Amino acid sequence: MLHTSDWHVGRTFHGADLLTEQDTVLQHLAGLVADESVDVVLVSGDIYDRAVPSAEAVRVATAGMRRIREAGAELVLTSGNHDSAARLGAFAEFAASGGLHLRTTVAGIAEPVVFDGGDAPVAVYGIPYLEPETARHALGIEDRGHTAVLTEAMRRVRADLAGRPPGTRSVVLAHAFVTGGAGCDSERTIAVGGVEQVPGSVFDGVDYVALGHLHGAQVLDEHLRYSGSPLAYSFSEMAQRKSVFLFDVDSGGAGEVSRRDLPVPRPLATMRGELEELLAAPEHAEHVDSFVSATLTDRVRPVDAMRRLRDRFPYAVHLDWEPEGAETAVLRYAEAVRGRSDTEIARGFLDDCRNSPPNDREEELLVAALESAGKHDPGQDDPGKDGEPR
Repeated sequence: MLHTSDWHVGRTFHGADLLTEQDTVLQHLAGLVADESVDVVLVSGDIYDRAVPSAEAVRVATAGMRRIREAGAELVLTSGNHDSAARLGAFAEFAASGGLHLRTTVAGIAEPVVFDGGDAPVAVYGIPYLEPETARHALGIEDRGHTAVLTEAMRRVRADLAGRPPGTRSVVLAHAFVTGGAGCDSERTIAVGGVEQVPGSVFDGVDYVALGHLHGAQVLDEHLRYSGSPLAYSFSEMAQRKSVFLFDVDSGGAGEVSRRDLPVPRPLATMRGELEELLAAPEHAEHVDSFVSATLTDRVRPVDAMRRLRDRFPYAVHLDWEPEGAETAVLRYAEAVRGRSDTEIARGFLDDCRNSPPNDREEELLVAALESAGKHDPGQDDPGKDGEPR
């Protein structure tokens, strides 16, 4: 079996389209299925990035699943907190005949996909993302919160498993934030009432739990793992090795789990310095084809900085300005404008935005704009060189 999750097909990276990169990684997954003779691919939620994916996102995801199926594996998919469970599972009954098994409903939690494991059958249960308030009504429980609904879901799984032939092995897919996992910036919070984490003990009693939701691959216990997303979706994921987990299930349960790294279609890079330095520094040449996040330290905010940065780094997607030595003062609006004319406030705003007052030409434009709005007060102007208001 191969454990993957959080494809988020259709997601952008700071506005940059990722469909080409996502298609590349999904092609690699299909190759891995063929090379490793994988029988079953588990996808633990968030196949798409939004409830109503674009036609192109559907095309990329569908092509990826088709390649995996053609490579010889069946697929078991659950919905996540980004997917629309209803849309993803709309053709579940028909898809199953082609080897695509969708588990997106509360009613289907205790209806496993059963595979022939050779010397022991393997029951694969899919727990879709359970929004606590909605799910507790569907599950018929009074208690609220993520722990309550997942506890009931696992109770149903164990009850079904108890009625299976002796020796049946078990695998559970779940989309949740399990205590001990490390999150990152690209994950949408699933907090309800301030609590979004559930204890790992909720999933006790099964051979392997294929978790989804957190984007970094991590091992909470030998049988309890996050595969993470196949691509980085924020700069906070720069240090992560994107990967999938491979494991065998036999009469002894889930055997040794191995990790396979995934390709990085477009790496991430961060850099800091004055704009002219970043544009000329030879050490940054390796990042020409990377997604770039730059922090500019120029004393005065450079004009048209992103366009100039993209002249060298076409995939620059994020820009911050943190002038070296500048003191950051946080003022309430009332304090910032008290006793100042509209002209002074407008000048101060420009100065605050770029750490430099308006030049003569900008001053003329500013005064003209305020005069046209009936807001200019010449009496409050700074005197020019000849002693007259500018």
